[in-house]
Amino acid sequence: MVKVNRLTLTNSQLPDMLRHIPHPPAQLYVRGSLELLHAVPKLAVVGARKVTPYGRGVTEKLVREVTGAGVTIVSGLALGVDGIAHQSCLDAGGQTIAVMPCGLDKIYPATHQRLAEKILENGGTLISEYEPGTPPLRQHFIARNRLVSGLSDAVLITEAARKSGTLHTANFALEQGRTVLAVPGNITSPSSAGTNSLLSAGAVAALESSDVLRELNVNTEQANMQLPLGDTPEETKIIQLISEGISEGKVLLEKSGADTHVFSQTMTMLELSGTIKPLGADHWSLS
Repeated sequence: MVKVNRLTLTNSQLPDMLRHIPHPPAQLYVRGSLELLHAVPKLAVVGARKVTPYGRGVTEKLVREVTGAGVTIVSGLALGVDGIAHQSCLDAGGQTIAVMPCGLDKIYPATHQRLAEKILENGGTLISEYEPGTPPLRQHFIARNRLVSGLSDAVLITEAARKSGTLHTANFALEQGRTVLAVPGNITSPSSAGTNSLLSAGAVAALESSDVLRELNVNTEQANMQLPLGDTPEETKIIQLISEGISEGKVLLEKSGADTHVFSQTMTMLELSGTIKPLGADHWSLS
């Protein structure tokens, strides 16, 4: 039988961060680590469900690097950016918290059942304000977002369209006094219209992980974010370029300075060694 802890406003294990937000949860159901709810610092990472290769790449890169600096990742286990954030945190050896829009007796979406299990296996936490047996009703998704931001010290939005539901999380964060960070995107891409709009409205630009860590008051000089070294100068150059946020193959080829044959061979060896992985549409990220 799955063990679910129930916390209330009178329970000392309910995080203070959630006690003092507008409309705090009357109760919180928890699977996994209770201690992780009190971890410092915590970063909410949210964004589009229909994520582009660019959105996937920047989410993986930023989450991997801030996780390496000791940050706990909070998200909503949804498709797209949420799931990528949870998985990238786990891949980097970190712990993550997933906030559910339904009872904890059933994982939503069902395709993330294994991801939820891995979160728990790696010392993470699943939480919900809904008692077991509660279905994922439409209104629960927006309400869930206030807990994602409320549990975190800052909110990072890596990719979002202009009318994305993710922007509800940004509004909750501002209401709660949390910092909102956004990743800028191509001004012609509808998938980045929401994040670009947030930046125009005063959100903090997240160009690299140090921008995020600075807002979380993490000493970037002490953060452990060492990159893997390649077996050849060409491999090391490509690893460095991808770490800087360049993901498109033709741009990597141009900036690497390698001829086409050497570049192709280098990319193949990096993929075979598990150092990089394809994102689709000739985009790449570090594994």
